[in-house]
Amino acid sequence: MFETKSYEGTREERYATALSQLKALIDGEPDRIANLANASALLAQCLPDTNWSGFYLYDGKELVLGPFQGLPACIRIPIGKGVCGTAAQTRETQLIEDVHAFPGHIACDAATNSEIVVPLVKNDELIGVLDIDSPEHARFDETDREFLEQFAEILVAQL
Repeated sequence: MFETKSYEGTREERYATALSQLKALIDGEPDRIANLANASALLAQCLPDTNWSGFYLYDGKELVLGPFQGLPACIRIPIGKGVCGTAAQTRETQLIEDVHAFPGHIACDAATNSEIVVPLVKNDELIGVLDIDSPEHARFDETDREFLEQFAEILVAQL
């Protein structure tokens, strides 16, 4: 059962709370869209100084907008293009301190200055990417990377 909890304490403690909440939210729920929608809402709630959190899903050709929290976003992203397409192509987390310096950055929200994108892979198959944007430069660091990669791993196991 999901219980609303406050995000207090150190970042590591707040992230541990969010991981626990994610497990409770998706436990036993087989619907992919429902799980991704709740996961994006949870991230929007627990990550301060962010302006977009959500998912792009791989349809076999490109990334297509999935559940998210934030302003309307780009609908389709080619593999290998922008931060999301690069994460999908390389299957490696992209931690970008300044999106404006990233070659080929796709600007969906002009207020975004930094971004982290985690690929979602199950059984060596690309499912999509988790994308989080911030209006702050260098908002994300290695602690965020570790948390979000764990978050993605828990989520992917249920998808």
